[in-house]
Amino acid sequence: MARRGKRKGRRVNGWLILDKPAGMGSTDAVSKIKWLFNAEKAGHAGTLDPLASGMLPIALGDATKTVPFVMDGAKVYRFKVAWGDERATDDLEGPVTKSSDLRPTEEAVRALLPNYTGIIMQTPPQYSAVKIGGERAYDLAREGETVEIAAREIEVGRLDLVAFTPEAAVFEIECGKGTYVRSIARDLGRDLGCFGHIADLRRTEVYPFLPDQLVELTALEEAAGAGDRAGGDFAALDDYLLDIATALEGLPEVAVTDDAAARIRLGNPVIVRGRDAPVEAPEAWASARGRLVALGAVEAGMFKPKRVFAA
Repeated sequence: MARRGKRKGRRVNGWLILDKPAGMGSTDAVSKIKWLFNAEKAGHAGTLDPLASGMLPIALGDATKTVPFVMDGAKVYRFKVAWGDERATDDLEGPVTKSSDLRPTEEAVRALLPNYTGIIMQTPPQYSAVKIGGERAYDLAREGETVEIAAREIEVGRLDLVAFTPEAAVFEIECGKGTYVRSIARDLGRDLGCFGHIADLRRTEVYPFLPDQLVELTALEEAAGAGDRAGGDFAALDDYLLDIATALEGLPEVAVTDDAAARIRLGNPVIVRGRDAPVEAPEAWASARGRLVALGAVEAGMFKPKRVFAA
């Protein structure tokens, strides 16, 4: 008897900008969305800690090819730092490792903020996904090991104090790829001499997506219940998806004809036409009739595809 192949799911393409609830891991969130949409493929653009809430862009189908462009985009977080305790995980989840009765003044906090903007060096938390000798730092930390994690360059566009009390302060940060907000809280506490940890964390933006594009999980569950998923009717869910090209806002767009699009999809370069077309661009995308055709580069007036998308 022939064995039945594993069901792959349906070919659905686009971005879903999930408002991830606190308490859910990013991998669990992707699995939930993949199941709701019965999607063949899914992935996310930037992990959010389980204790954190907020924007988790999830790519379905061919949108997964554009994940690196979102990963490299700026991110905005709003977070609360509780003073007095440093914790093993630098958030509420871990045990207290250091304590102090000292509390900072608002003036002291504000005076410190310029040290945390621009290109700075940051040491990731012990409980992080950084690899040490081929193993994740959080796996080693859970086994009781204390490991040396090298500091690395990060970029912080701004760090603003939003609210202050002697016991806690709320900040908003705009930062680049690889920034650990938990490390910001830890280092602020150390510099102020009072210790600190993340008490609340929410990601509000991931460029190029906007806060008004956020979708709550409950809305998706309601849409799934309203549709006939058994019969293949996912229209109510699919209405929440953004076009794949939404992730490419910062890249030059090269508009091509249908004939040129067909050549590009076969892997062939085409001449870039149009007064505003770039002559050189290390990264660009080609479109036909407003739809994404391929990712590639423009060299010497030619668009050269690297990753193509189905018509």
